[in-house]
Amino acid sequence: MAKRKLTPMLEQYLHFKEEHPGCLLFFRMGDFYELFFEDAETVARAVQIALTSRNPNDENPIPMCGMPHHSVEPYLSQLLDKGYKIAICDQVEDPKEAKGLVKRDVTRVLTPGTVVEDSNLNSKANNYLGAFFFDAAKDAGGIAWVDFSTGQWSGLHSRRETELWQWMAKINPSELLLPQGAKVPPQFSELSSQVTFVAPGAFYDLSSATNRLLESQSVADLDSLGLAGKGELVRACGALLTYLEQTQKGEFGHLGEFKPLNLGKHLLLDEITERNLEIFRRLDGKTGIGTLWRVLDRTMTPMGGRLLEARLRQPWRHLAPIEKTLDCVTFFYERDQLRVDIRHSLDSVYDLERLSTRIFLGRATPKDFVALRQSLKTLPLLKARLDGQDFSSAPDLGKIVNKWDGMDDLAEVLDKALVDSPPPVITDGGLFRKGFDPVLDELIELHEHGEDRLKELHQKELAETHIPKLKLGFNKVFGYYFEVSKAYKGQVPDHFIRRQTLVNSERYITPALKEMEDRILSASEERKALEYKLFQELRERLAAARSRFLYMADAVALLDYCQGLAEAARVNEWCRPDMHEGMEIEIEAGRHPVVEDALGASNYIPGDLRMDQERRILLITGPNMAGKSTVLRQVAILTIMAQIGSFVPARSARLGLADRVFSRVGASDNLAQGHSTFMVEMTETARILRQATKRSLVILDEIGRGTSTYDGLSLAWAVVEELSARAGGGIRTLFATHYHELTSLEGKIEGLRNLNIAVKEWKGDIVFLRRLVPGPADRSYGIEVAKLAGVPRPVVDRAREILAKLEEKSQDNGSKRAVDRASQTLLPGFGAPPIEISGELTEHPIITQLTDLDVDGMTPIQALMLLNQWKDMIKE
Repeated sequence: MAKRKLTPMLEQYLHFKEEHPGCLLFFRMGDFYELFFEDAETVARAVQIALTSRNPNDENPIPMCGMPHHSVEPYLSQLLDKGYKIAICDQVEDPKEAKGLVKRDVTRVLTPGTVVEDSNLNSKANNYLGAFFFDAAKDAGGIAWVDFSTGQWSGLHSRRETELWQWMAKINPSELLLPQGAKVPPQFSELSSQVTFVAPGAFYDLSSATNRLLESQSVADLDSLGLAGKGELVRACGALLTYLEQTQKGEFGHLGEFKPLNLGKHLLLDEITERNLEIFRRLDGKTGIGTLWRVLDRTMTPMGGRLLEARLRQPWRHLAPIEKTLDCVTFFYERDQLRVDIRHSLDSVYDLERLSTRIFLGRATPKDFVALRQSLKTLPLLKARLDGQDFSSAPDLGKIVNKWDGMDDLAEVLDKALVDSPPPVITDGGLFRKGFDPVLDELIELHEHGEDRLKELHQKELAETHIPKLKLGFNKVFGYYFEVSKAYKGQVPDHFIRRQTLVNSERYITPALKEMEDRILSASEERKALEYKLFQELRERLAAARSRFLYMADAVALLDYCQGLAEAARVNEWCRPDMHEGMEIEIEAGRHPVVEDALGASNYIPGDLRMDQERRILLITGPNMAGKSTVLRQVAILTIMAQIGSFVPARSARLGLADRVFSRVGASDNLAQGHSTFMVEMTETARILRQATKRSLVILDEIGRGTSTYDGLSLAWAVVEELSARAGGGIRTLFATHYHELTSLEGKIEGLRNLNIAVKEWKGDIVFLRRLVPGPADRSYGIEVAKLAGVPRPVVDRAREILAKLEEKSQDNGSKRAVDRASQTLLPGFGAPPIEISGELTEHPIITQLTDLDVDGMTPIQALMLLNQWKDMIKE
């Protein structure tokens, strides 16, 4: 088949397509973006628009689809959500001035991690682009992440590759850059980021990365950024900057100061703890009801919402910032009317961070400018509400008010400049108010009232020429003209220029009429051009004030954050926690905020809990559904809430600071990684035992339940012993279990105390009292819980019969001795029981050898050989 001959336009399309492999190419043609070939088929299918063809009558028609340029954003958003990358190819010269084919170029590449438009973003969540690098030869690596929509970026250097992946999973960027050949470890395969593989040499070169980073931050050396000796983190930063250069096709000087993550400042919550405690998402992966975020979020602005997200991911570790935040929250908590007024004003403040970013990048729409104007008009109202308040109890709020920048100058300019409802497209005109620019006023007057100006000129000529039947007309050949009857031909003045002779009249133009016509006919285009120029000048003025916008965005975010926490505390009747640097935890009438939100305050039964030097490990027993997991999570969540500066759901709470919170709760598997429920459980337990410190808070739920009874019981027992022995005195731990044998450890392990969730039997059923009381549970009530869950009655009755027989057998002395002997042999913590054997057996050589055997010093081969030797001796 002969090669298809393509038009110059399609050749231009394919040229840009070749330069941007892997991208859908949106090709600007007049007022539309068009796509061709495979891209057209992909987009038509993905966003459900009509697929047509450029040459339908041809033997091989070229598939095409398109959409108007002014309504393209929703389609771009859908495609980005589906994981596509998009190259925007715009016309870079005026088609009216083009000689031949209009010049085009790719002006930017849209990817999930680089978008700035609101339609593609969650207003109260950051949208990160991440980069990962690990040098196995140096056993060191770094990760960096940037929110391009706000300009905030950070990173972490570590010698543990697993730790870097844990943080990457916690940050959960929309898009992750990896060197070609690298892989996401299997245990992090559930990472929802879109992975983009890039060339290591071009993106992760240390020299290029250093130069780009220093230039971006306007510093002379890496010491200024705290990156000296952290080449792997520098490489990750370089990958981000290189990727942004390639996708944004221009300057991105809006990036803020790079601040490496300081782990020493924050309470560390790994991704497993975030998931298990359902801080941002429920265990089923969904957001909204059932998460701590949903209960706490009473913020009114996007900036305040993102600050809340950041604090929840990285709570404070030290007392000073926690107390300062609590002081600010208390200030609003105690002033109900002020809080109501502040909330009302904040509701009119839009996203100052992202608005200023779009303005700086030249991507702001007229709607963005109107939103910015509304926000700036609200700032003086906020300031007025705060003026005159006594900030002695909350000095951080006082500093904000004292350094307030109302940006009145910019608010005044925007108020004078823009109409209330500007058109969506900058080049359509109609953006500016009258009075903003004298030349524009004249063009607006001509465009909107040109006919009136012509009538004025007509009346003037009538008065000066005294020709009674002087008419004003228009046709497409001559344009506007004056028509004079031949009867008054002699009265025509000299400045009338004849253009056409008719049977009964003559048609004339005048210099003034021609000038007026030219101005009227061109006024529309001139107005659009001038408004576009004025819009760009206004954008540049606002872009130059970006630092002022960011300062006020931070100020508003802190106000919003504190009032939001105060609102949540007031609505839910929470109390201010008493924070201290000791190890004690005392909670009176504590509640789980998320469970209470779901059930209602009247349906939740509060409980007390105390942990101190004598109660470092709390062993909690009780039946399923009684609320053991709720108690565990409740203590962890109250600790996290307190360390972000929030009030907590309790009558009173005295909480010792934690440096980390670990959780091992629930039962889940990971079949994609080949991990069973028990394997996941043991992996999470291993992480806790290796990383927990004396100041950590650990919650463990049902350790060892995924394997056989004795294996699981032994593991649970050993874990308790290890936690009690760690950190020179034990780690604060809440341990829920169904292994009642563990309750015997109270009195044997220092600092361990038994607690149980109280239940009451009533006419063969059980009633959950939801109270945490001292002592071990007397039984598990598993059959009763099964009955409540709806297990068929025959199964329940049969289970009771079997249980009765098993309990009857356990009363037999011989059986009881056998069970006791097995337990004492298998369970660590007990001495070996006396062996009841005959005198002959006591003197057997095997017994002698076994007594003297050095088990730790034997190799597996030696052990097998010895067993074989004993076997032969027994045969003899």
